[in-house]
Amino acid sequence: MASSAQRSMASALLFLNLIMYVVVAAIAGWAINYSIDESMNSLQGASPPVRLFPIYFPIGNLATGFFVIFALITGVVGISTSLTGLHDVSQGFPANMMSAAASALVTWTLTLLAMGLACKEISISWRPASLRTLEAFTIILSGTQLLCAGSLHAGAHEAIVATPIGGRV
Repeated sequence: MASSAQRSMASALLFLNLIMYVVVAAIAGWAINYSIDESMNSLQGASPPVRLFPIYFPIGNLATGFFVIFALITGVVGISTSLTGLHDVSQGFPANMMSAAASALVTWTLTLLAMGLACKEISISWRPASLRTLEAFTIILSGTQLLCAGSLHAGAHEAIVATPIGGRV
């Protein structure tokens, strides 16, 4: 079993990330809903290539569509990873800790992808406050998710080392 210090640190980071991923998913969901609602009003005189993308984003810039969609995917995967990670860490067995660590690593890579798109969106032009908030949460989550994955891997390693090897030699 993992030590209580490792489990409490991992649990705290998982809970923090859960709250932040809920915020990311909520803001990204709002942005997609707003874009769907406003697409018909803003596409009245648009040229045909704009109409090929099913969701036109009247807010932000050209990177906004990709960023918001990947942020929503990252938020949903992060919520599920945090919830299952909290359950796995509460049990503390080596297999559960390894499972939580592996899913945290996958979520971190998705968060890095969304963070890269956020950085691209920042570099292009001005954005409204809601998108700047989404970008800030995504960039902060890339760091906290890295810390979470690292603490889960350390806890898994400690749980494996502490587990006695049974059977005959």
